[in-house]
Amino acid sequence: MRLRVCALVLAGLCLGAAGQAPGIRPREVEYTADGRERVDLELVLAVDVSSSIDEGEARRQREGHVAALADPEVIAAIQSGGYGRIAVMYLEWADADFQRVVAPWTVIETEADARAFAAALAVAPFVSGRRTAIGAAIDNSVSLIENNAYEGVRRVVDLSGDGPQNAGPSLSAARTRAVDDMVTVNGLPIDNASQHPFRPSVSIDVAAYFEREVIAGPGAFISPTNEHHDFVDALKRKLIIEIANLDPLRFARNG
Repeated sequence: MRLRVCALVLAGLCLGAAGQAPGIRPREVEYTADGRERVDLELVLAVDVSSSIDEGEARRQREGHVAALADPEVIAAIQSGGYGRIAVMYLEWADADFQRVVAPWTVIETEADARAFAAALAVAPFVSGRRTAIGAAIDNSVSLIENNAYEGVRRVVDLSGDGPQNAGPSLSAARTRAVDDMVTVNGLPIDNASQHPFRPSVSIDVAAYFEREVIAGPGAFISPTNEHHDFVDALKRKLIIEIANLDPLRFARNG
């Protein structure tokens, strides 16, 4: 369903929640007994930079995440949560031993927070990997969630990519670990029709592969894109569903 439907639902959520108005004052930070900051969502943005993704495409993915996170509808979704904040980090991945944190764990509560996160992405150099080790990306993302300083009501790995696994540890085992650790793996499959002739081609239905082999956990879903140019819209839709904890069956293609 189109993004504007999500926007209408979010508008209703924000108008119906006490005190959730534009310019809302930050809420008092709450902590667990062991000192972990409570948030509504712990979110790893796990982004494919294997050889099928060139530097321009990788930078568009970064810029897409920046634009989506700072979007007023996404900020409204964040502020409509019980704690009014999420913890997010940006991971670029390729080979099993290529797992690179580009922007570390950051709490986003306001547009200013989102822009600070964007600044960290903007200055980071681009480094490309070769193979596509989705299992390693999921496994590493789960570890990053387990070892951070936050306690989220929900925990999500938001994994984007434009091809199937072709290297690294078992994808099935990584998905099982995610489910056992109560981490949901959602997918943003990029079906890129205009692939570079000197990079490995992808001849499968990437969306179907992500539905069947990648996503995992309660409510897991995909938000497919046709090509890299509509990445921002798909990502924004996906983030709103994740952050506001909407029903993916109504707003996205479900796995």
